[in-house]
Amino acid sequence: MTNSDWQPTASITVLRERANVIACIRSFFSQHAVLEVETPLLARHSVTDPYMEILKGDNPLGKSGAFYLQTSPEYAMKRLLAAGSGPIFEITKAFRKGEQGSRHNPEFTLLEWYRPGFNHFQLMTEIESLVGGLLSCDRPFLRMSYGEMFQQFLNINPHTISCDELSALARNTIDVQMQSAQKDDWLNILLTEIIEPQLGIDVPVFIYDYPASQSALAKTVINDEGILVAQRFELYVHGIELANGYFELTDADEQEKRFQGEQSMRLALGVEQIEVDIYLLAAMNEGLPSCAGVALGVDRLVMLAMQIKNIADVMAFPSDRA
Repeated sequence: MTNSDWQPTASITVLRERANVIACIRSFFSQHAVLEVETPLLARHSVTDPYMEILKGDNPLGKSGAFYLQTSPEYAMKRLLAAGSGPIFEITKAFRKGEQGSRHNPEFTLLEWYRPGFNHFQLMTEIESLVGGLLSCDRPFLRMSYGEMFQQFLNINPHTISCDELSALARNTIDVQMQSAQKDDWLNILLTEIIEPQLGIDVPVFIYDYPASQSALAKTVINDEGILVAQRFELYVHGIELANGYFELTDADEQEKRFQGEQSMRLALGVEQIEVDIYLLAAMNEGLPSCAGVALGVDRLVMLAMQIKNIADVMAFPSDRA
């Protein structure tokens, strides 16, 4: 530790602007009659996503079994929706182990909200209203399907191309060390390394209709090409992924089947098994209303609003000073 490590990494000016952004978010939802809620940061269940590392600790009740720091308030918020909450939002801390860099910190601030009666396209419109105002963007946001995006930037159809063809394309285009991988792994690395830095440069862009295999919590639909796609979207601004949303899956049996599929993947990858969230499944069995939901990174939003390149510079104390 140096003599200056006690100090915040963000300036007081930036912290004031951060507080203003959060106040504007709360004002937006107050004007739209969306209820602010609070859900647990520490809970007995977590996501089963095999590629997400989760922070866990002892059971605070002194009993057996671990508790987990939440990667998102999604499951608890869906329980509230099933209980009749109506439209809700939450500004909360979220945690993901090992994620640190210019755009990542293991502890970060997340805005998440759900709109019963909305589909994902209607939610995109509301996001544009909120984000456009905060970023002083007066131009309409673009919308492009996942397939159109890969066609435009790499001249391939991501839904029909083979895994071997993707592997060859990635190895010929970027320095990649993966020896063997699934199709989605190659799509993700091509997106991250080649396409993502070019997205939303002139105007923010929504990418929608992701492969069904990449969206365990979204409804699926057959697109115009006869391909099964997920009703999922992401928002990109200046090459930064800002938000990730879904037209939410409401079928409890299908959700449980997808969770079990992720458990099988965890087993195949040698990743620790995590018990499926029985509270969420019970709530969905009771009746999760048709709704769209989205998670938006508040730290990244502040970065974009203030044209700051490093996430540590919009946080008082990132993990290496916590």
